[in-house]
Amino acid sequence: MSHKTIDVPNISCGHCVMTIERELGELDGVTAVNADAATKRVSVEWDEDVIDWTAVTDLLDEIGFPAAS
Repeated sequence: MSHKTIDVPNISCGHCVMTIERELGELDGVTAVNADAATKRVSVEWDEDVIDWTAVTDLLDEIGFPAAS
């Protein structure tokens, strides 16, 4: 298992948190997601044998919540 926490500046409310957690949670290989509107951070745990980190960040971009560069 791998784990990473990233800054996602577009998180502004509970709905954003729910969207991020739902969408990332549906990816095969993602085992845990925790988004926080107060800190504007997302923590993701995933199985690197099933999915790579690029798929996670690509989905965040696609749903309108790109990670900070």
